[in-house]
Amino acid sequence: MTTLLESLRQHTTVVADTGDFETMKVFRPTDATTNPSLILKAVQQEAYRHLLEKTVKDAPNATASELVDRLLVAFGTEILRIVPGRVSTEVDARLSFDTQASIERARNIIELYETAGINRQRVLIKLASTWEGIQAAKQLETEGIHCNLTLLFSLTQAIACSQAKVTLISPLLAVFTIGIKKTWAMPG
Repeated sequence: MTTLLESLRQHTTVVADTGDFETMKVFRPTDATTNPSLILKAVQQEAYRHLLEKTVKDAPNATASELVDRLLVAFGTEILRIVPGRVSTEVDARLSFDTQASIERARNIIELYETAGINRQRVLIKLASTWEGIQAAKQLETEGIHCNLTLLFSLTQAIACSQAKVTLISPLLAVFTIGIKKTWAMPG
């Protein structure tokens, strides 16, 4: 008997929205997305604490922001050992209204992935769909850094993302669909 999840796989890409590797192993999504709150939840579990400890040990002089990015990349690297597709890694949401800071942070995240041996084609930089975030994504896409725009609530934002040639959008309204590849996220 075909499960609902298997039925969905026939029509869309299954994306895990979690920092829990065991959940990903069970449900076998194609792609995954993370954010700082999901990773904070995960590192509170004993099974994932070693990633936090290693991140802090490997970068003793890093600022809190640098440590967060390094931790996100550590989780993303582990996730990419599980999923065959891509992982979305979020730029600090506090930078959502600062185009240049978002670009710099995204470049740094990509550099951390590449240092870890991960090809940038397997990473999507997740940015908020603010005007500034869309402008940052437009620039990053020209550099071969692919983006996933989130916090997208309107057709106007979707059109702006399309014009910026972003790789993926993540609409937050279930009824919002246009001719862009839809993704479904598993709760984590």
